[in-house]
Parts: sequence; C-alpha cells; structure tokens
Amino acid sequence: MRLAKLPRRRLLLTGVAFAGLVTAGAAAAWLNWPSQQVATEPVVILGDGVNTPEGMAWVPGGVFLMGSDSKLAQANERPTHPVKVHGFWMDVTHITNDQFARFVEETGYVTTAEQKPDWETIRVQLPPGIPKPPDSVLLPGAMVFVGTDKPVDLTDYSQWWRYVPGASWRHPQGPGSSIEGKGDHPVVQVSYVDVQAYAKWAGKRLPTEAEWEYAARGGLEQATYTWGNELTPDGQMLANYWDTAQQAFPVVSPKAGGAIGTVSAGTFPPNGYGLHDMTGNAWQWVADWYRFDYFAMQASKGKKPIDNPQGPAESFDPSEPGVPVGAPKRVIRGGSFLCNESYCLSYRPSARRSSDPYSPMSHLGFRLVQDTPVIR
Repeated sequence: MRLAKLPRRRLLLTGVAFAGLVTAGAAAAWLNWPSQQVATEPVVILGDGVNTPEGMAWVPGGVFLMGSDSKLAQANERPTHPVKVHGFWMDVTHITNDQFARFVEETGYVTTAEQKPDWETIRVQLPPGIPKPPDSVLLPGAMVFVGTDKPVDLTDYSQWWRYVPGASWRHPQGPGSSIEGKGDHPVVQVSYVDVQAYAKWAGKRLPTEAEWEYAARGGLEQATYTWGNELTPDGQMLANYWDTAQQAFPVVSPKAGGAIGTVSAGTFPPNGYGLHDMTGNAWQWVADWYRFDYFAMQASKGKKPIDNPQGPAESFDPSEPGVPVGAPKRVIRGGSFLCNESYCLSYRPSARRSSDPYSPMSHLGFRLVQDTPVIR
C-alpha cells in the first residue's frame, strides 16, 4: 500500500533572511507550556546547501515533556519532566553507507570493527576477574543479528546475536555480506568512537538525548509514536520494525517474514520537523552517558523546565546481569528493524537503551546535528 503524504507546510531556505517567514505566532506555540499538542502545525525548514546546511532540517527550540508515563513506557523512561532545548539543525535521515564511504575515502579512517579488539575496553564490560583470552581469539569483527530457526525464550538475547569476525560497516552481517546496492541505507556497525570521528570530519556533533527526543516528537506532545498515538493508522506501517503478524521474533528462515534488515533512509514519511525514520530502521547513537535512573533524577529537580540538559556525568546500568553497573555505556535511541510488540518495543520517541561505546552492531547507526545558522 502506498503511504499517504502527511499534510504540512514546507519551506526551503535560500538564506537566513527567510527566517522572517516563521511567524511570531508559530514561535509562541513552541514555547507554550504545558500543552497536549502544538496549536500551530510546525513549519518544515530544510537547508539549501548554500546558506543553510544541506540535508538537514531546522528543529526550533522549545519546551516539552521528556520521557513517558504511558502504559508502554519502561522504567527508564519514567517519570516525565519538563525540558527546554535550543534550536539546532538535524540530519533529515540517518547517515548512509554512501556518506560514510566518502568519509573513509577522504580520511583513510579504520573503524572499530576493522581493528583488533582492545582487551581493556572489553574487560570493563565483564565481571571482575575474567582472564584475558589469547590474542588468537581477539579478531576484528562486530555483533550481528543471526536470528533463530524456531521460536525461543526471549529472555536470552545471545540466542540471536553473535560476535562475527570480519563483520564491519562494509560487511554488516559478516564475510560474504555486502552493502552493494545499499548506498542509501543507514550505515551500521559503527561504534560511538567511529561516530565521533565522522562528526569531527563533518563539522557536526551528536545530539544530546534531550535534543534527539524533542526532534523525534516533531511537535506532538507526548504522542506514543513519532506520527501519533495509533501504531498503524489506516493499516499502514510508518516505520521499519519487525512485523510479528508476519513472523514470530526472532525467527529467520527461508519462509520467514517480518523485517530482517534496514531499508533505504527516508522510506517513510517525515515527522513535523521534516525528519525521516526517527524511529525504526536502525538505532541511533546520542551524546549522553546512560543512567537507568536519569529521568527520575531530572524529575526530582522540580517543575521548572531543565535548560538544555547534557546528560549525567557517568554511567549506571543495573539491568544487564553480569555486567558491572558502572561499565561505560552511551544512550541509543529510536529502535531498529528488530523491535516489535513482543520484544523491545522501542520504536517510540521516549524509548531509550544503553550500549557499549566500543561495540558496533548490525542494527545501530546515527545522525548528527549542528547549531548554526540560528533561525529565529
């Protein structure tokens, strides 16, 4: 079924002078607090590549309720709390394979997955006292979703994930796999370290967790999904996630349906700010350290909106058995093609997970932001 276009006003900037087209009334709507939904439809402002950044959309500053108290929300998404963010530009889609290939070609950069694993970065994610394995075991590679051939107990994710030597951004599923013909798909198998290197080269930065959620909501206050409160309006899937109606997760076989990989960036309609695929397709790195209890810490500060939060000073994650609670973790947002109603359920703007900053994965990518030029 062809996806219906979402009605919205669209403005392609040819210079900062056009910022006057954004009315004072619209700006006031963004700052109105509290609200259930914006009174004025967002104006989509896309960069022109001359005076404004190509391939990016302007996300106006404002105040919003971060997190969720809905019945679908996990403990780490609670409670809601008011946050204020400043305006910024954000990549309209995930960074793609073609874009990352250009970076590698111009810089000669070698990604984490293509290097011999560093024992010290692995050790901190393991219980104390684990002996170092022989060097012959420390082979370049990355984590790959391999699936199962039959339904399994979903409490043990090691049944459908494997460390695959030779897996990398060029070979997301390991040796023999390829990104040929997938230049417009999100690049995956990139670590937090790789993303920071790309951001420096591009003159951009990772969004904070607050900026990412504000942008993902597209002006919809506390909506369950980036497009509203109904998962499949008019029967349409509006993100790339695993369809359990077609196949049980994580079963992958010649007869399996459901999503088992990324699709082209920008496949689904944009949100209110003109951003595509803010949820689904591939998880996205954000800048913040991960604390399981961070939202509770923020909410305890009172009812005044927290101005431009930059995240906690250190990690804290008690949710992974066998992993030290203080092991370094960064926040990832947005969910991926593996998320589904029976497992993960993270194709929601408030959903958040943690990830080892040195661990690339076959369902994890990124997009970037920049602060100038400011549109008022």
